[in-house]
Amino acid sequence: MKFKAIILIAAVSFSSFAFAQEVGPPSGKALVGDTYGAGVASSAESKAITVDKLGKQLKKENKKLENIAIKGKVTDVCEKKGCWLTIQTDDHSKFFVKMKDYAFFVPTALKGKNVVLEGNAERKVTSVNEQKHYAEDAKRPQAEIDAITEPKEEIRFLASGIKVVN
Repeated sequence: MKFKAIILIAAVSFSSFAFAQEVGPPSGKALVGDTYGAGVASSAESKAITVDKLGKQLKKENKKLENIAIKGKVTDVCEKKGCWLTIQTDDHSKFFVKMKDYAFFVPTALKGKNVVLEGNAERKVTSVNEQKHYAEDAKRPQAEIDAITEPKEEIRFLASGIKVVN
């Protein structure tokens, strides 16, 4: 019985230690051709739509759009884990991207790179607390964080795959 207790204590201690480690974003240079997540279909870049067109489709459909592709430039990446990013497209619209099922992360080197995303999009109201959380993750100045006082309606994208392109 004593042996089982020691094994149990050791297992619990080890698992607590393993999960307590703070892990940052993955390393990598985010070079053209690199993919993250489930990958991106070879036709995705040619069928990618603008955020303006996406916004119009979401208003028209008034629902979630699935299995779409968007091309844009990464303007920000979560510096804590690489678990979200923001994209700016050719029409200068920006939108927020999270990774589907929290299944993959991206390196901070992705910032400034052009990417094609595949996944699902929807209009969502983001709470003040959630906006502040993301601003803190992005290491925004406290004055900018404090200025967030109202919920914001925005396009949210849930990426299943991301590919770095020219």
